[in-house]
Amino acid sequence: MEKEIANRSPLADELTESYRQQIDAAMKAESERRITENHDPIELERLRSLSLIDLFNSNDPEIIPSLMARLGPVRAALDGHGGGLIVTDAEIEKMNNGKEALSLILDLDGACVSCGAAPGTLRGIQDDLLIDGEVISVRFAASMLDWFDELQREFVLVHGGVTFV
Repeated sequence: MEKEIANRSPLADELTESYRQQIDAAMKAESERRITENHDPIELERLRSLSLIDLFNSNDPEIIPSLMARLGPVRAALDGHGGGLIVTDAEIEKMNNGKEALSLILDLDGACVSCGAAPGTLRGIQDDLLIDGEVISVRFAASMLDWFDELQREFVLVHGGVTFV
C-alpha cells in the first residue's frame, strides 16, 4: 500500500484532491439544506448571536440550542439521528488576552449514543464549537467510552482526535 502511494503521479494526487473538494462541497450543501429544512434560519441566527458566557452565567436553558446552532454539517447528522448535546460540566476560564471563554465537557443523547459514527461526530462537534471565540476547549464525558466495545474504544482513544475526562 505504501509503495502504491509513493508511486502515485502528481496528476493522480490532483484528481484525488479535486474529488475530495467536490465531495466536501456536496456534503456541506446537503447538510445546510437539511438544517435549513428542519430549523428556522432566523432563529438559528438569533441563537448564534447569543453569548455563550452569558447563557452559562445565567444558567439559561438556551445554551444547548445555542451550542447546536453553532454546529456545521455535523448538526445535520445529529438531527437526522435524533441526537443532541448535553453539557455535563462547564467552567469559565480567563484567556491570556483577558477575555473569558468556556471550557466544555459534553455528552451526547438520543440515537448518537449507539452510533458507529460517534467518533467522527465527536470530532465534528469539537471542531465546530472551537471556531466560536467564546469556547476555549471541548472535551467529552469519559462515560461515553462505555458505549463502545474494546476495539472501538481503543480506536476512538487513539484516532478520534478528542479528549475524554
